[in-house]
Amino acid sequence: MNEVTLYIEKQASPQKEICFRLREIILDTFPSIKEEMKWGVPTFGDGLFYIVALKDHVNLGFSSDGLSVQELSLFEGSGKTMKHIKIKSPKDLDIGKITRLLELVGKK
Repeated sequence: MNEVTLYIEKQASPQKEICFRLREIILDTFPSIKEEMKWGVPTFGDGLFYIVALKDHVNLGFSSDGLSVQELSLFEGSGKTMKHIKIKSPKDLDIGKITRLLELVGKK
């Protein structure tokens, strides 16, 4: 079992299920993307995306490099180099929206 799987397996529910689903969406969108542990959380594409399980939700993080002000408004967070979206329950997983955001950032 790799480190990313171990990280997700040790999360509580529903964060565990959300993390597994987000990972699946990322890997479906970018089949050859590199997956690794960095900053203590699963990252993808050399830090282009990350997943972090928090106490009551999961953040899917995105590099904000090269995004316009309008594109940045699609995300949350005040970081200079990364933005995120919050997912509080499996029913909040909007696969179409998440895939569009992944593709937007992946093209930059």
